[in-house]
Amino acid sequence: MTRRDLLLSTLALTGLPRKSKGAGPRPPSAPALFRDVASEVGLDFFLYGAPTRQHYMPEIIGAGVALVDYDNDGDLDVYFLQGGLLNPQARPLMEPPAGWKPGNRLFKNLLAETGKLRFVDVTEKAGVGHVGYGMGVAVGDYDNDGYQDLYVTNFGHNVLYHNNGDGTFTDVTAAAGVDDPRWSTSAAWLDYDGDGRLDLFVCNYVDFTVADNKRCYAPAGELDYCSPRAYDPLPARLFRNLGHGRFEDVTASSGIGSKPGYGLGVICADFLGSGRTDIYVANDSAANYLWVNQGNGTFREGALEAGLAYSEDGLAKAGMGLAAEDVDNDGHLEIVVTNLTGEGVTLFRSDGKGLYDDVTAQFRLAQATFGYTGYGVGFLDYDNDGLMDLFIADGAMTIIESLRARAHNAYPYAQRNQLFHNQGPGQGFLEVTQTAGPAFQPLRVGRGAAFGDINNDGSVDIVVTNENGRALLLLNEASSGGHWLLVRLTAPEGNRFGMGAEVGVFRTGQPTIWRRAHTDGSMLSASDIRVHFGLGTSPRADAVVVRWPGGANEKWMGIKADQIVTLRKGTGHPL
Repeated sequence: MTRRDLLLSTLALTGLPRKSKGAGPRPPSAPALFRDVASEVGLDFFLYGAPTRQHYMPEIIGAGVALVDYDNDGDLDVYFLQGGLLNPQARPLMEPPAGWKPGNRLFKNLLAETGKLRFVDVTEKAGVGHVGYGMGVAVGDYDNDGYQDLYVTNFGHNVLYHNNGDGTFTDVTAAAGVDDPRWSTSAAWLDYDGDGRLDLFVCNYVDFTVADNKRCYAPAGELDYCSPRAYDPLPARLFRNLGHGRFEDVTASSGIGSKPGYGLGVICADFLGSGRTDIYVANDSAANYLWVNQGNGTFREGALEAGLAYSEDGLAKAGMGLAAEDVDNDGHLEIVVTNLTGEGVTLFRSDGKGLYDDVTAQFRLAQATFGYTGYGVGFLDYDNDGLMDLFIADGAMTIIESLRARAHNAYPYAQRNQLFHNQGPGQGFLEVTQTAGPAFQPLRVGRGAAFGDINNDGSVDIVVTNENGRALLLLNEASSGGHWLLVRLTAPEGNRFGMGAEVGVFRTGQPTIWRRAHTDGSMLSASDIRVHFGLGTSPRADAVVVRWPGGANEKWMGIKADQIVTLRKGTGHPL
C-alpha cells in the first residue's frame, strides 16, 4: 500500500474530507526563544579535539551526541562523544579546561525522579566511557529486548554497547562482529530486509593515518586542514543482523561496497516510495549516494537518476549533515544537505514519484546559508504550528582570515548557529537567528546536533556539541502556545521501537501531518525516536495512523493533544 492509498483509505474510514495540498500562507509566530541551560542543569561537557600545528584531519571534524532514554524512565538522557590527543608527540595548541575528563560521557536525566530537569554523570556506573578519538553514535534496539543500544564510531576501532536494562552496558563489539578499524563517521540502524531486526550501516570517510599526514595550506599560505580529496575515499559498511547478538558483514554481497565515498552523514527512509528503506549518504566534496533498496538483500546506487547526487548547477558539494521530513505537509519528503562555506545548503523536494529537484533558492535558503559551513542539522517544529522549521549547527573547516587576525586566534573556525522559521507552503524559510535568543549570538565551532523533548513539555529542544568548546542545551521556550502530540511507538515483538515507521495525524479541514520514527540524520548524532507533532491552534486530532515497517497499518481514534502517548502495535484498528 502506498502512502497515497493509505491516506485515501483512512479518510474513507474516518469520514474526513479530502484536502488538497498545502494549507496556505500563515502569519509568522512570535520569534523563537531558545535558552542555553546546560550549565545550570549539570550538563557539563567540553569537546576537546586537541588541535595541533600538524593539522591532522580528525581534529577539525568534531564529534556528535545522542539523545536516548537508556533506562526507560520516560525522559531523555544525553551521551557525548569525546576527542583527545591524536599524537602524544605533537603539542596541542590549547589545553582542555580544568576538570576535563577523557572519554565519552553519559549524563542521566533526573526529570522522572525529581520532577526537575537535572543531569548527573553516570558514565563509570554505566560502563560507556570509551577512550578513543570519538566521532559518531547511532541509537537502536538491535536485539529487541526493549532497551536501546549504542554504536560508537571512532577514528579507529568502533564499539557496540549492549544495554543490559539495569543501567549498565556491555561492550559486545567482538562477539557481534561489527567493528571497523578505519575512520568511521556517522552510522544508522535500519531494518533493510524487513525481518524485524535492526541492521547497521556505517559511513567511512578517508584513508588517513597520523603517520601519513599531508601538509595543506590556506589561501594566505599558512598550514591548514586538508580537503578530503587529499586522501583516498573509503567504502561504507553494512552489517546484517542475524539475531542472537550476531551480525554478518554483507558490504560486498549487498553492493554497498561497490563505490567508495567520503561519507559524513547518513539518513535512512523510503525515498522512492517503494515501501522499502533506502540509504542516503552525504559525501564530502563528491556526489552524494542514494543506495536504493532492491528488496532482495541488495542495493544499487541511484542518486543521479533520482536527482539527489548534485545540486542544480551539476556540481558536487561538500556534503556533511542530513535531515529529511515533510516540510510543506504534502505527504512527500524534503531533504536538506549541509555543505561548506561558499556553497550553502541544498534542499531537495520530492515529486512523489521518486524524483527530486533542488529547491534551495525557492525556499529562501541559498543566500542565507552561503556564508556558513553547516554540520549537524535538523527539521523541527519549534513553535508547534504544524510546519517543520530548520536548525543548523555551523563551524568552518578552513581558516577564517578575519578571525585569525584577531589577537592571533589559534582556532579561527567559529561561526554562528542558524535558525529558520517555516513560513508555510510557497513561502519558504525566514531566518530568525537574530531574534532566537542570546544563545544564538556567540561564534562557536558547531558540530553535532541532536533533537528531542528534553523536559517533556511538548516542545523540541536541541543539544549541540562544539569543537574545543562546551556543549549547549538549547531549551525551547517559544511562547506560541501551539498544541502538540508526542508519540512513542512500541511493538510486542521485532523492531520494538518502530524504527522507520511513518506516523500521520489526520485533522478535519487541515492537511495531514506525516512524520517518521527514527534516530539517524543530522551528523555524527542520534535524536529522540519519539515522534513529535505540532498541532497549531487546534488541539483536535481526528485520527492517528501508524504505517509500521513491514506493511501493517493501524489507526487510533480519540487521542487527545498536549500529551505523550504510547501506541502499541496490535492495539489500533487495522487498515
